[in-house]
Amino acid sequence: MKLSMSKFATGIKEYLVMTLGMFMYAFGWVACVIPAGGMGGGATGLSMLLNAVFPSITMGTFVFIINVLLLIVAGFIVGWNFGIKTIYCIIVLSIAMDAWGYILPPNILVEYTQNIDSHNILLIILGAVIAGSGVAVCFSQGGSTGGTDIVAMIINKYKTISYGKIVISSDFFIIGCSIFVASDIATGIATIIYGYIMIAVYGYTVDLIQSGSQQSSQIFIISPKYQLIADVINNDARRGVTVIDGTGWYTKKEAKIVMVVCRKRDASMILKLVRTIDADAFITMGSVMGVYGQGFEALSKI
Repeated sequence: MKLSMSKFATGIKEYLVMTLGMFMYAFGWVACVIPAGGMGGGATGLSMLLNAVFPSITMGTFVFIINVLLLIVAGFIVGWNFGIKTIYCIIVLSIAMDAWGYILPPNILVEYTQNIDSHNILLIILGAVIAGSGVAVCFSQGGSTGGTDIVAMIINKYKTISYGKIVISSDFFIIGCSIFVASDIATGIATIIYGYIMIAVYGYTVDLIQSGSQQSSQIFIISPKYQLIADVINNDARRGVTVIDGTGWYTKKEAKIVMVVCRKRDASMILKLVRTIDADAFITMGSVMGVYGQGFEALSKI
């Protein structure tokens, strides 16, 4: 009973933290980036473009519609094994985008920065830091904002391309398209420049908080309960596991070593799962600069 209550409490905490992360992400956009005339990539940037063409439909609604369509397409192409946390974050993000629009007074932060030179750039940078922090918080709990993640999943079904390349390519394309909905060429160029500043600061913030989210982690776990640990990582975290034979040289006893290679943002989730099985497990974790093979980059892409 205690174990089930502990799992329930941990689950509630994770969803509360993800909710906070999504509201931080939405606040960065609604309070900073949008009032400053900025732009970004992913599903949120595309929602801004569509909202400019169809202003009667809110950004939150567009965020929801785009992600739902991507989920449906990905479901038919790569299967329906989407994490409930991804779906939850998409719903909360859609609500948060509209909620901040109703709660915050128009241009609330513009008033405090308009007397500073280049106040729009300051707002863009501030918004990118807040949004990036929110996404990093969400990643730390195993959540995902959908959007580019789903696109990457679809593309990698047929062709192995790194996540970073997909993000950069899609963001540059979406931001570039903002010139077609701008009131004039000068405004459009300014929006594109703001957009590129936005994604640079946003990406750096996420990587900084996640200690390099585009890198991968290699985790070694030594525990007498290695079979249960391997099963829970396989089934719950959906990551591959390798069990290696080892020998404790001091005790001269044989041991099994569970090895897992995963994305940085998945590492905290795996450690939490191991803790639920064996709180006394011996664990080492290190960063690896390159991982090649199924589920990661292909050698042909080097």
